Amino acid sequence: MTKREYNSLKKQIDYHMKRYYDDNEPEISDYEYDLLMQSLKAAEKEHPEWVSAASPTQKIGGTARREAGVKVTHNVPMLSIEDVFSEEAVTEWVSAVQQRHPGCVFSVETKIDGLSMSVRYEKGPDGILALTMAETRGDGRIGEDVTANARVIPDVPQTLDLPLDYLELRGEVYMTREAFERFNDQQEALGKKTAANPRNLAAGTLRQLDSSVVKERGLRILFFNVQEARPAVWESHVQALDELARAGVPVVRHWACSDPSKILETIREIGAMRQDLPFDIDGAVVKIDHTPWREEFGGASKYSPGHIAYKYPPEERIVTMDEIEVAVGRTGKLSFTGLFHDSETGREALLCGTRVSRATLHNQDYINQMTIGVGGRYRLFKSGEIIPRLNGCVQEPEVVFQAPETCPVCGHILVREEDTADIRCPNPSCPAQVVRSIAYFASRDAMNIGGLGDTLTAALTDGGYLKNYADIYTLHEHRDELIEKGIVGREKNTDKLLEQIEKSKANDPVRLLTGLGIRNVGLSTARELMNHFPDIWALTQQSEEDFLKVPDIGETTAKDLFRFFHEEENLALLAKMDALGVNMKMPQSAQVSSELSGMTVVVTGTLPTLGRKEAEELIRRHGGKTAGSVSKKTSLVVAGEAAGSKLTKAQELGIRVIDEAQLLQMTGEQSH
Repeated sequence: MTKREYNSLKKQIDYHMKRYYDDNEPEISDYEYDLLMQSLKAAEKEHPEWVSAASPTQKIGGTARREAGVKVTHNVPMLSIEDVFSEEAVTEWVSAVQQRHPGCVFSVETKIDGLSMSVRYEKGPDGILALTMAETRGDGRIGEDVTANARVIPDVPQTLDLPLDYLELRGEVYMTREAFERFNDQQEALGKKTAANPRNLAAGTLRQLDSSVVKERGLRILFFNVQEARPAVWESHVQALDELARAGVPVVRHWACSDPSKILETIREIGAMRQDLPFDIDGAVVKIDHTPWREEFGGASKYSPGHIAYKYPPEERIVTMDEIEVAVGRTGKLSFTGLFHDSETGREALLCGTRVSRATLHNQDYINQMTIGVGGRYRLFKSGEIIPRLNGCVQEPEVVFQAPETCPVCGHILVREEDTADIRCPNPSCPAQVVRSIAYFASRDAMNIGGLGDTLTAALTDGGYLKNYADIYTLHEHRDELIEKGIVGREKNTDKLLEQIEKSKANDPVRLLTGLGIRNVGLSTARELMNHFPDIWALTQQSEEDFLKVPDIGETTAKDLFRFFHEEENLALLAKMDALGVNMKMPQSAQVSSELSGMTVVVTGTLPTLGRKEAEELIRRHGGKTAGSVSKKTSLVVAGEAAGSKLTKAQELGIRVIDEAQLLQMTGEQSH
């Protein structure tokens, strides 16, 4: 591995660490992450001079967050456990320990797939230990105070009757699969976003500001380590767990083993019980039982000494493909879903405690590569034990599936986008995408028709009033009927919507072009285009080469524009809107001055009097160009309250930063 490849791998792992620990939204499976980390460790073993404190191998994932409280410095660092991925590695580690300490006993435990939390107990005047603090792991040395939330987790004892002055325990907070499914069912019923997996939901729940939410969602915890005890009464880890259990503390399942073969047998038994447990586990932990010996077997600074974690390979089943469903999304993109059954049982495949009968097949390239077709047999696993994915073909089908040539919904000829695997229906009147396209057409950045959102658009579409966005301008013909049926609301609401529609006819064609929903043509691109053409109809006369002459228009966008403005259905919709009075012509000159001519300006934060859109419009009126992100090409940043990362980046790049008052002074405008 070259130094450049090594640095690239570090950045990749840092990104996935943040997605997992901070954002609670991992993009890859634990197994895939572990493979990346193994590659990094191998490179650092070969080139120890490359290793620095910034390497992911030297850091504990996660940073302290303040969503649920203040930061807390741990009394005892909450370190990670070093992973191993083969039984040979387990035996090698156990043998190394027993060479120094013959007959050493180990504790083999379930590794809960959750998030760590430590709890502190202090003896009160009554001689009873009382809960005084609960903290998340954070970056391993600093976490956040979640005591209020811990108090409503039923597994966390509020008091303990033990002969100690102080006790600190570390456990794993988790959510049962049943509680996870119950939460997602409730979210679906409310039309809200569902959670990806129990671990993510547990992490997000523990950081809630409202402890009643924590109580409602049903978090659980199992404790797995004594971080500190005063007086220090235990040198045996297993004995400590057993005495804690007798005192009413829920502890992880654990087995005392001294023989290496028995340790491997226990690890296999834990793996076999994964489906029967009510929660997810992602490995088995092997710990030196005699805690004073642990410090002799430390690894990297980020790892707890005297521990290793055996990570199970992804669970797999062989499935037979029964059917391949083709659907058209709201953007016109085709999606493919495979329906299958377990080849051995003839029923749904059982993976990680859940039954699975379908998986996404991504696109035609993926289907070809995996030789997917009805009757084929495939290995199935869960990516990150969350998302079902195929993992290779076991028996090829007689025929590999091929996507249809016409849209299964509207019959329009499908288009495969150049240099991509995406197949789309380009017909904006396709019923599968009409609701999305109409709602986008009416959105704030497009025609800005207040009140015409997804819900009302869907109702008007279902009622047969809207088949495409041009039909918006015929709704006034159905006024009485709409009022009678109450689709929009009563007379006042209906008239208010019709007024908004009528008002939108006068918009400049930049908004109209944005609302047409052409691939790769957003508001800024639409504005650039209409600065070069007198009206919408002029766009129908341009070739791909003509579009390429417009600044910031690349080959892909030029092809999308040419295709859209040469489709008969699209031309018919434009003609209908033109006849209904929708403005197609640009004003003679939208620019009032050139104070900002040639400058690229970024607006960030909350300004005192101007909204973001107003400020950007002001900049454009005075010859400037607006952008959404800060780069070396940025000329000026207008910053308001809570400007955030864009302001920081501007300062790092030495870009001039001004406030609203300075912007108004530069342009000669008066504040509101």
